[in-house]
Amino acid sequence: MKAVLFERFGELPRIADLPAPSPAPDGVVIEVKATGLCRSDWHGWMGHDSGIELPHVPGHEFAGVVEAVGRDVRNFKVGDRVTAPFIGACGGCSECHSGNQQVCENQFQPGFTQWGSFAQYVGFGKADLNLVPLPEDISFEEAASLGCRFATSFRAVVDQGELRAGQWLAVHGCGGVGLSAIMIAKAIGARIVAVDIDEATLKLAHGLGAHYTIDARSEPDTAAAIKDLTGGGAAVSIDALGHPATCVNSVRCLRRRGKHIQVGLLLGDDAAPKIPMDIVVAHELELLGSHGMQAHRYDAMLSLVQDGGIELNQLIGNRVDLAEGAKALSEMDRFEGVGATLITRFE
Repeated sequence: MKAVLFERFGELPRIADLPAPSPAPDGVVIEVKATGLCRSDWHGWMGHDSGIELPHVPGHEFAGVVEAVGRDVRNFKVGDRVTAPFIGACGGCSECHSGNQQVCENQFQPGFTQWGSFAQYVGFGKADLNLVPLPEDISFEEAASLGCRFATSFRAVVDQGELRAGQWLAVHGCGGVGLSAIMIAKAIGARIVAVDIDEATLKLAHGLGAHYTIDARSEPDTAAAIKDLTGGGAAVSIDALGHPATCVNSVRCLRRRGKHIQVGLLLGDDAAPKIPMDIVVAHELELLGSHGMQAHRYDAMLSLVQDGGIELNQLIGNRVDLAEGAKALSEMDRFEGVGATLITRFE
C-alpha cells in the first residue's frame, strides 16, 4: 500500500510502498477514503509525543470501508462504512467499565502508538467496542472532519462544559476544534464569542455562528473584552489552541462559577501555565480537561449534526493527495489556510 512515512522527527515525510496491515482477531482493516490533517499529527511528526516509534505512518482522523475482519469481530462486516474515535479503548480497565473509554488506561491511538491513516489501509483493534457505523447521509469526508476536532469539541462543549441554550461560550483559537465548538454551540442555542488572530478565520467563525469576534492582535485584554460583551463573562470558555496566553485568558474571561475547558495541547515549556488560582477560588470556577470522545457517544453527536442543521462541509478546506498531505503536515505550524485539510486521494 502507499502511505506517508517519516523516519526521523521533523524530516519531510515521503510516500512509501508498505505492506498492508492484517486484521487482529478482534480488529478490522479499513480502506481509508478520507483522513484529516490535525495539529496533533504535526506534534507527533515533530517528536513531541514520546509514544511514537520510528519509522512511522501518521494520521488519526479517518473514515472508510471495512476491507477485512478478524475472526472474533461480531458487529461489523466487509463493506461496512465506518469511522472511529482517535482513541481506541481496551474494554477491560476501570475507566472503560465506567463508560469513559476516552481515558482508557490501556488505550491505543492510530497515528501515535501504531501506524495511522495517512495510507490506503489502516488497522484498528477492538472493533466491536471502538468502531462506529457511518450513516449513509454523512460522507467519508464529513466523517473524517468529525474524527478528532469535532468529536473532541462535542465532548468539551456538551459533556464537560454542559453548555445550555442562552449561555455564553468563549472560544479561544478558531482552528478546527474552535470552529467545531462554535457550530455545536450554535446548534444548542448558546451565544458565542470567538477569539483569534487571523481575519479570515474570524470571518468564518462569524459565519458559522459566533455572535462576536475579537482579534487578539488589536485587543490587549481579550478577557476583559469578553466580560464586557457578555455582561459579566462566559459560562463556559474553551482554550482550543493550547498556549499559556489563551489558557489564562480563558480562565479570566469566565463569569462566577463558570467552566474553563482545556482542549488545546500545552507541551514542552508551555505545559505548566500560570493559572490565576485566586480567581478560581474566589469565583468558584471549574477547570476541566477534555480529550477525545467515546464511541458510544457518537450517536448523540451525529444526532446533533443531523437535527441541528450542522453543515460539516463548512469545516473542510483543501482536499489533497498523499504527497500533498505529507507537505501540508510539515507546514502546519504556519497556521495557513482555513478549514481542515483532508487527504482524499491515495493512489
